[in-house]
Amino acid sequence: MELFGIPLQALMSQLLLGLVNGSFYAMLSLGLAVIFGLLNVINFAHGALYMMGAFLAWIGLSYFNLNYWVMLGLAPLIVGIFAVIVEKTMLRWLYKLDHLYGLLLTFGITLMVEGIFRSFYGVSGQPYSVPELLGGATNVGFMMLPNYRAWVVLASLLVCFATWFVIEKTKLGAYLRAGTENPKLVEAFGINVPLMVTLTYGFGGALAAFAGVLAAPVIQVSPLMGSNLIIVVFAVVVIGGMGSIMGSIVTGLALGVIEGLTRVFYPEASATVVFIVMAIVLMIRPAGLFGKEK
Repeated sequence: MELFGIPLQALMSQLLLGLVNGSFYAMLSLGLAVIFGLLNVINFAHGALYMMGAFLAWIGLSYFNLNYWVMLGLAPLIVGIFAVIVEKTMLRWLYKLDHLYGLLLTFGITLMVEGIFRSFYGVSGQPYSVPELLGGATNVGFMMLPNYRAWVVLASLLVCFATWFVIEKTKLGAYLRAGTENPKLVEAFGINVPLMVTLTYGFGGALAAFAGVLAAPVIQVSPLMGSNLIIVVFAVVVIGGMGSIMGSIVTGLALGVIEGLTRVFYPEASATVVFIVMAIVLMIRPAGLFGKEK
C-alpha cells in the first residue's frame, strides 16, 4: 500500500522516528522553558545535562550493574543535585544582570563538562542496550512498532504534561510564577523564594537527564550528543515562545513529526527544516507561536 507514491510502512516508520525525536525536543525544550520562564536564565548547559544523564545510565550499567529502570530514577536525581550546586554557587549572582552573562556562564559550564567526559571516554559513542522488558516490536497492522520507541513517546508525554499541570494548574506553580514576578511580596507570606528558584533549576536539569536516559538506548552515548541537539532545541523554544511551557511541548512534538516527514519527501532539507520554520515564525510572530507579545 502506498500514500503519495511512498510505501505506507516507510512513511509510518519516519513518522514514528519523527515522533521519537519530537519527544526529546519536547522534554529538553520544556526544561529550557521552565528555567527561562521562571528564572529568566538562558541555560546553554541544558545539552550537557542531557548528555550527563545518558552517560550516568551507561556508567551505572557498565561499572555498577545498575539496570535501566534504576538509572531512570537515579540519573535525574544526581544531575538535579549537580544543577542545584551550579545554581547556588554560580548562577545565583547573575539573575539581576543581562541575559548574556547567564548564557556565557552556562556555555562555559557546557565546555567544561563535555571536556571532562571527552578526556575519559573520547568522542566515539558507547552502546547502551534496550532494557529486556521493552525489547522487540509489536505488530500494529501497517508496521512493526518497536516497543522501546513507543515507551519513549509515552514516557515523554506523561512527564511533559505532568510538568505543565504542576506549573500552570497547582498552588505550587502559582507560587513559582509569583516568586519570579514579585519575590518580596511572596516572601512576605513566609515562602522561601531562593529555595524555590534553586529547586526549579534543579528540576530543569533533572528533566534534561531524564531525556538523556531515555535517549541512551536509541542513540549511542557520546560526550557530543548534547551539543548536537541543543541548537535545534533552542530553535524549538523560540518557535514555541520563550518561557511558554505548553508551547515547548506542542512545538517540540510537531517539529519532530515535520522533520520526519521531510526525510520522506525532501531528505536534503531534513537537517534545516526546523530553522526554516523558525525563520518563518519569527517573521510572522516574533514572540513565538505561544509567546506573549509585549
